[in-house]
Amino acid sequence: MPAMGAARRALAGAVLPFLILWGNWVSAENINFYNIRPPLDPTPFPNSFKCFTCDNAVDNYNCNRWAEDRWCPESARYCLTAHRFTARGDSTSVTKRCATRQECQRVGCHRRGDSGHTECVSCCEGMICNVEIPTNATNAVLAVLQARRTAAGGRALPGLVALLAPLLPLVTTALS
Repeated sequence: MPAMGAARRALAGAVLPFLILWGNWVSAENINFYNIRPPLDPTPFPNSFKCFTCDNAVDNYNCNRWAEDRWCPESARYCLTAHRFTARGDSTSVTKRCATRQECQRVGCHRRGDSGHTECVSCCEGMICNVEIPTNATNAVLAVLQARRTAAGGRALPGLVALLAPLLPLVTTALS
């Protein structure tokens, strides 16, 4: 009798892999290889990136919750966030979108005399980097994450220079 149990195990061990392989062949036979779709959102061009995008959302939570993260056009290099808020700090609107370098020249906070609101604008470089909103002059900046190669082959840091320029008077005062 013990020999009979060993024979059954041996038979099951030989037949089971065959059944598994046969099952895989049958299921592979039913795949339509002409109907395979590419990844849902392939990059449209080299070095492309996405930004959160919303227009006049009531606050940052609603903007990010319902924002569509879109591929930016080739002309854009940054993600821009514009935040309008009252004197008490309550958000009235948040706008996020892709932006060019020229559009990011208006970073900073500006008081809107007509409505009494303040608008802070920030720009950042990188994939979906515009999660947070600017609330003051400290975070309403152009944030560049990496150096870019120039045509001459050197490295340029235009954003870093813009960020450090306000500190230059402090450094020269401390050195004199």
